[in-house]
Amino acid sequence: MFGIYLKRELGRRKKAALVIALGLALGIALVITVNSVSAGMTQAQDKVLQSLYGLGTDMTVTKARTAPTGSGSGGPGFEFDAKSDDDEETEQSSDRVTTQGGQALKSSLVAQVAEQKGVASAVGALTLDVTKVDGSFTQGKAESSTGGQAQGQGGPGGTAAPQVQGGGASFDVNSYSVAGVDVSDQELGPLAGSEISSGVTFTSAQSNAKVAVVSTSYAKENSYKVGSTLAISGTKYKVIGLATPESSESTTDVYLPLKQAQTLADAAGRVTTIYVKATDSQQIDTVKAAIQKNISGTTVTTSADLADTVSGSLSTASDLAAGVGKWLSIAVLVAAFLVAALLTSSAVSRRVREFGTLKALGWPSRRVTRQVVGESMVNGLLGGVLGIALGLAAAYTVTAISPKLTAELGGTGGGGGMGGGPGGGGPGGQAANAADNTMEIALSAPVSLTTVALAVGLAVAGGLIAGAMGGWRASRMRPADALRSVS
Repeated sequence: MFGIYLKRELGRRKKAALVIALGLALGIALVITVNSVSAGMTQAQDKVLQSLYGLGTDMTVTKARTAPTGSGSGGPGFEFDAKSDDDEETEQSSDRVTTQGGQALKSSLVAQVAEQKGVASAVGALTLDVTKVDGSFTQGKAESSTGGQAQGQGGPGGTAAPQVQGGGASFDVNSYSVAGVDVSDQELGPLAGSEISSGVTFTSAQSNAKVAVVSTSYAKENSYKVGSTLAISGTKYKVIGLATPESSESTTDVYLPLKQAQTLADAAGRVTTIYVKATDSQQIDTVKAAIQKNISGTTVTTSADLADTVSGSLSTASDLAAGVGKWLSIAVLVAAFLVAALLTSSAVSRRVREFGTLKALGWPSRRVTRQVVGESMVNGLLGGVLGIALGLAAAYTVTAISPKLTAELGGTGGGGGMGGGPGGGGPGGQAANAADNTMEIALSAPVSLTTVALAVGLAVAGGLIAGAMGGWRASRMRPADALRSVS
């Protein structure tokens, strides 16, 4: 009886049912769209952080660089050999290797960090800046002139003092970043965010081997391939693999075994960044506090801290989705629920004769209430189906269009700011030093099962709210109300 009556009443009031369902559908669709876009923002931000931190890294440990105490300027210094051949161009090349980021840490601190409660693993890395200057000197030639031009310089017809003609210099300057990798654990650290697209990666036996892995972008720019030779400060390294970042752009150009990087920088037993993975991602703040308390003088930076330095359209869009989008969704949902409740209540008011007659025939108030709630639940579920369809269509459209968002990294300055990932190198690393390091991220709008379940729950809630108000009004009607409506 309930089902038959429900079907008949919904069939008679198709327009009213459709209006209520559409109101709920719009609110639910907006919630799905905002949630999916917010999830896409989170994924985009994770891609940016992975390019700096590497996959699996929860935090980094660095140390702020102290101010220089010497009288030197600290500027770049290059040394070139003197040549005696006056007739040939002199080819010259010089590399300047400096540590990137904050003050170097003792390698022993890696073990101390690993021993802290809540730390699953920790590895050290050394990030370097290499500035390469190469080119040539062309020596000038001394020439003397004779004749009238020599008046006053030796008398008429005499010979003038020799003058240097020609000569000069032409040099190219090329800067790139180098990361020293702990080859015994590559699941953390600079290489964790990249995959080997050609060749092989380091093995544990190559802890001090003269081998290198080069990023694909740097290899393409400089015509390197597997088997090529890369020279840094006179040391030749064999390229054994090409690394492609799994997301966005790589901030490291060359990867070397950690000991080799330490030798290049004259920093034996030193690292600039310690990469840390926590045993529980929910306890990262606790682990951070423990490391800062037990290992003084260090700066611990979590991915959440680094996320605060991401600016650009990605950050703006994320703020809009989290702020305006959330409150707009709530406002639309509240409005949709109220409209559905008012329309249901209004429909009940127009059915006074119907409900009064049913009560006169013996229907108890709870049965009348159940009938009204049942009709509202069907309207709510219909709205849920339409809302999910509209929300999925909107999310698919966003993913298909894939609008480009920019993420500007850094802006934290030197000193004790952010830890870096590959090429980030700590507070003063490449990510922090290059505030204009901009990445372009394609936005997607993934819809999770949780979001769909939320939509279904909202549809049921909307139906219950509307049904509860309409049912309460219907339960208060008496058979006498039906008689008065007839008269």
